[in-house]
Amino acid sequence: MPRWLPRALVLALLLVGCYQLLSWAFDRVLGLLLNILIAFFVALAMEPAVDGLASRGMRRGLATGVVFVVTLVAVGGFFAALGSVFADQITKIIENLPSYVTDLVSWVNRTFHTDLDVDSLQSDVIHSDWVRQYVQSGAQNVWGISATVLGGVFQLLTVCLFAFYFAADGPRLRAALCSVLPPARQAEVLRAWEIAVTKTGGYLYSRVLMALVSGVAHYVFLQLIGVPYAPALAAWVGVVSQFVPTVGTYLAGALPMLIAFTVDPWSAVWVLVFVIAYQQVENYILQPRITARTVDIHPAVAFGSVIAGTSLLGVIGALIAIPATATLQGFLGAYVKRYDVADERVRRGTRVRRRTP
Repeated sequence: MPRWLPRALVLALLLVGCYQLLSWAFDRVLGLLLNILIAFFVALAMEPAVDGLASRGMRRGLATGVVFVVTLVAVGGFFAALGSVFADQITKIIENLPSYVTDLVSWVNRTFHTDLDVDSLQSDVIHSDWVRQYVQSGAQNVWGISATVLGGVFQLLTVCLFAFYFAADGPRLRAALCSVLPPARQAEVLRAWEIAVTKTGGYLYSRVLMALVSGVAHYVFLQLIGVPYAPALAAWVGVVSQFVPTVGTYLAGALPMLIAFTVDPWSAVWVLVFVIAYQQVENYILQPRITARTVDIHPAVAFGSVIAGTSLLGVIGALIAIPATATLQGFLGAYVKRYDVADERVRRGTRVRRRTP
């Protein structure tokens, strides 16, 4: 046996053991790393507002707390408004459920010439085996649902905590990173960080402004035609249409159309017409003006980035896909050199034909 073979075997076993240990540790902390990644992008989006308050003499920690409170109040108000709409609709459905069942049974009896009785059907359903099994399985799943909810709350608190520290200690964090780099690398890191803050924050703030304009416009229109829950529906349209690329407008307009249809079918038609008209105004007038100083991502690029982020990281990837794409586009715009196109026909979009000899 060669003398180096035992050492090689021991070294190979050590490498395999280290790989297995690192893989095990990475799987255990993957959730934490994803939460830190989300917190980093949240801090990048908050940093321009925090810097603005800090430049006016406010302490950076207090400024971060103010931005956090305003953001949480806005998000909480949005979900509370939507929750009130859905809760009210579910309550009405439950209240009108007996009449719905009676009408359905009457229609079945008239159509199929049957002799069904509502009271007997209700008794059979309540005392059936599948209802009993469903109730038992639901009771057994209460602990699982409670654990899922508690896990989601814990993840949210983790993201908020890291985002607060990233935003409040942003200068010290940059100083700590640059202290281990040579001066030339320090300039590049600071420039990259500045681009990330500018593009991520600018993109999100422009979307928030467009969501506000969209919400106000839809609120006024829904109030004029008498659609109920106009404030909550307007908030839904503004947020979903701006933060869900490409298909967000249609998803956002579906809920107001459904609520308007319960009032009057023609109201749903008018809501559809207004949604389409406002989308044209937004695409050709509002969006170019609002996003002129930020990163204006093409809808196809935004949609593709969301699909790619969802494929890689699930819901988390969908949330951070557009800010990451905006940051990457900012890097390319800063570091990639562009040249003017010499051929005028290429810029006009006309076809370039070659001359035949």
